[in-house]
Amino acid sequence: MPAFTTYDGTELAYRETGDGDPVVCVPGGPQDSLYLSDLGGLSAHRRLILLDLRGTGGSPAPEDATAYRCDRLVDDLEALHAHLGLDRMDLLAHSAGANIAVQYVARHPERVARLALITPSTRAVGIDVTADDRIETARLRDGEPWFDEAFAALEAIVAGQVTGERFRTIAPFFYGRWDAVAQAHRDAEDEQKNMDAVQGFGAEGAFDPDATRAALARFDAPVLVLGGAVDLNSPPRATAEVAALFPKAELTVQPDAGHFPWLDDADRFVATTTAFLT
Repeated sequence: MPAFTTYDGTELAYRETGDGDPVVCVPGGPQDSLYLSDLGGLSAHRRLILLDLRGTGGSPAPEDATAYRCDRLVDDLEALHAHLGLDRMDLLAHSAGANIAVQYVARHPERVARLALITPSTRAVGIDVTADDRIETARLRDGEPWFDEAFAALEAIVAGQVTGERFRTIAPFFYGRWDAVAQAHRDAEDEQKNMDAVQGFGAEGAFDPDATRAALARFDAPVLVLGGAVDLNSPPRATAEVAALFPKAELTVQPDAGHFPWLDDADRFVATTTAFLT
């Protein structure tokens, strides 16, 4: 895997796949970027630069756990930008990676030509996803063979009765189709995700929502916010609020898609994303 040296001398890894102009891709999790694969075939249109965040994939865990903090990961993204020798880059971020991307835009707006936020997490901009949002979104799946068990687990979680088993039980809500592909994708997450990095990501000082929102209101480059119509993690109301933060944002809600829209309908996802990035 190719690597680059970041601000503290650490070598971080990234993957490259596809041809054409580069798109720098920031994964969520924090999790090994393998879960993004080739984003449903987007690599047939663009060269994907897939960053492995600290402590995931080919990138080592830091000795100082504060380096996992979201605002510190912004500095790693800036080091990758410098390593690639780009003037302005197209930036795509998924889920928790959106928190890194929006803070990067807030600090370095001149570095980003286009920004694509895919089923974005909203922590960095202070948008709450409520229990009612999640319950309402989950009810859209009523009639699925797994619904009753998963919905009961979700109700327990939002009531504060959180267990690892219940989180595994609600996994189907994060996919538009709970088929063999989705199940294998979910099973791989156990080895790909770094729970130390997850805990450190949102540590105190990681986010300054007011400052970030103010900066995004001045960002005048094109933005795509792509949500999934049945995404429990980033429901459509929240993704619409994210889009409203930008002067030039395009909101697309992919029908029947969950948190990983390139798995649910690869052709639609690639068509939408490619059209935006062109």
